[in-house]
Amino acid sequence: MNPELSQKFGNRIRVRVCGLLFDDERLLLVRHSGIGQENILWIPPGGGVDFGERLEDALIREFEEETGMRISVDRLLTMHEYIEPPLHAIEFFFLVTANPHQIPAKGTDPELKEKQIIQEVKYVTFKELAVMPGRFKHQILRKIDSAGALLNLERHFKF
Repeated sequence: MNPELSQKFGNRIRVRVCGLLFDDERLLLVRHSGIGQENILWIPPGGGVDFGERLEDALIREFEEETGMRISVDRLLTMHEYIEPPLHAIEFFFLVTANPHQIPAKGTDPELKEKQIIQEVKYVTFKELAVMPGRFKHQILRKIDSAGALLNLERHFKF
């Protein structure tokens, strides 16, 4: 893991929000560097919740920072406890919608000044996800094979 990320986010519990944005049978994902087992991690857009900030407001802010897209938050789908030391996060996954004419763009993470970790933002099909090595994708995506599977997760998702 990138030492700057470890220092900034590691060895503490972090509250995160993530947005699941579908376009037909595709899911919008962000590819981060410096995170994950091989310093590559595909994850739905999102990020940390600031003190005093509502979950939905944090998600709208984080989604726009990472993708340039304005979203509406529909509903909470599931919660997940992400643990891949030194990272530990309690994550809330929401179904979100966006104007279909918006095109996602690679954004930035304002918390990281020196080296940005967002490498790519794109819609990924579930067929592409199925052949992607598990170590390159967020834990919540490792056993998912369709949009319906994500939409029907139990409230607290565990592996």
